[in-house]
Amino acid sequence: MERRMPKRLPFHRLPVFPVLVAQLIVLLLAAAVGWQWRGNVAGYSALIGGLIAWLPNLYFAHKAFRFSGARAAREIVRSFYAGEAGKLILTFVLFALAFAGVKPMEAPMLFGAYLLTLMVSWFSPLLITKFSRP
Repeated sequence: MERRMPKRLPFHRLPVFPVLVAQLIVLLLAAAVGWQWRGNVAGYSALIGGLIAWLPNLYFAHKAFRFSGARAAREIVRSFYAGEAGKLILTFVLFALAFAGVKPMEAPMLFGAYLLTLMVSWFSPLLITKFSRP
């Protein structure tokens, strides 16, 4: 019996793509506001914090949403678990690298931009339904 390959979606067609774009816009705005408000250190601290939130979400979206269709149910579940595990590991590594390698840094700006970028996903149902095709 021939095993069918599951259908893969292009990255820009993923239902989560508008959320990732919105997160990128928010993290860039947070970095610009931090830079304008508190200076260079605050700006790059906010940029790093936003990237720490965005890059693992980008990895998760790539891993978890690459399959579609009822025949790919097993692959979808497997990819969600792999994506979430990779997301947690990547978040931990990025925080460790940021605190070990970036001096000077404003931790409140880093955590503020991190949380602000993560908060975009709270509104993901609105973003996904607004920008998805009927």
